[in-house]
Amino acid sequence: MEETAVSQGEWAKTQRRLAAAARWGVLLAAVAGAVYWARFRPVNVVAHVVQPAEMVYEVMGTGTLEARIKSTISPKISGRIEKLLVDQGDRVEGGQLLVRLDDADLRQQVAIAQANVSAAQAALDRLQADEVQAVAVLQQARQNYARVEKLMVQKVATADEHDKATEALRVAEAGQARARAALEEGRRQLLAAEKTLAYRRALLADGEVRAPFGGLVVRRFRDPGDVVVPGSPILTVISLEEIWVSAWVDESEMARLRVGQPARVVFRSEPEQSYAGEVARLGRETDRETREYVVDVRVLRLPDHWTVGQRAEVYIQTQRKTAALVLPGEFIVWRDGQAGVYLQSGGWAAWQPVVLGLQSGEKVEVVSGLSAGDTVLLAAADAKLPLDGRRIALP
Repeated sequence: MEETAVSQGEWAKTQRRLAAAARWGVLLAAVAGAVYWARFRPVNVVAHVVQPAEMVYEVMGTGTLEARIKSTISPKISGRIEKLLVDQGDRVEGGQLLVRLDDADLRQQVAIAQANVSAAQAALDRLQADEVQAVAVLQQARQNYARVEKLMVQKVATADEHDKATEALRVAEAGQARARAALEEGRRQLLAAEKTLAYRRALLADGEVRAPFGGLVVRRFRDPGDVVVPGSPILTVISLEEIWVSAWVDESEMARLRVGQPARVVFRSEPEQSYAGEVARLGRETDRETREYVVDVRVLRLPDHWTVGQRAEVYIQTQRKTAALVLPGEFIVWRDGQAGVYLQSGGWAAWQPVVLGLQSGEKVEVVSGLSAGDTVLLAAADAKLPLDGRRIALP
């Protein structure tokens, strides 16, 4: 009996030891699995082979499409619009008739002014004839006076005859002076009548509103029958000689920009299409709130459909490198303010510090730290572990 009890006790102890050993084995296996998972299990990655490529640095700005030269067409005189000969969207030539006002009253005033000129001219002709007559009378009086003077010397003429000759001469001189003054007044009246006629004709001409330059009608404000006054808008016309995007650019980019730099323009109506442009003018005032200033970018080719005032983004090229080492920005990893990348090294991922250069959009230039042909890594979307010091599984 005692031997049986001892055997059962030993067996129980053995079972407990085995159970403890099994638990430790499971624990060790779990630890080993965790170590393998954390250290040796390959991580899925996205690889990118570094190759020389063209790198363009661009400064971006947002603005609106504008015409450098535009004009609001308005009349110089008051009147009722009789005819409106163009509509928005129409092309016009310089000097082309755009609007005609009702000019019946103006034509009547021109006719009256013309009649006044004719009357003044007739009066002037009469005064010129009077002057000719006055000159003839004066000449006759002078000859008579000279003859009487000779007779007085010879003691033939009497004092009474001399007085009459002198009086006749004075009357003739006064008549000539009066005729000369009347003639001058007639000339001034004719001049005034001619100026009045010119003024009335100018008013009549102002009843026709013409294009100041060739371009495009972009807006119409009035209709036939409307009464307009000087300064009231009828049409807006823009010149197509210079169309540009007035873009707001951050003042921090000011030192990079120059007139004449190439640019590309992307209209929001065609986000996949770029249109060639160039910097035409740099602003000289910065907005004190946004810290941006205006850069005018000339559009060298416009879309088929465009409107003044539409929004666009401009990308101004300030620097270009033809053989730079370029990476997608997502491959750059920062550590304590130092840029770096994960390099493939014998099936493992190793962090490598790099020096960056130009940055444009999603592309980054690597100045040093990489060579052409190096493979840089990025953890795949399904990766749950960091890359640092890990085995990798290339796709």
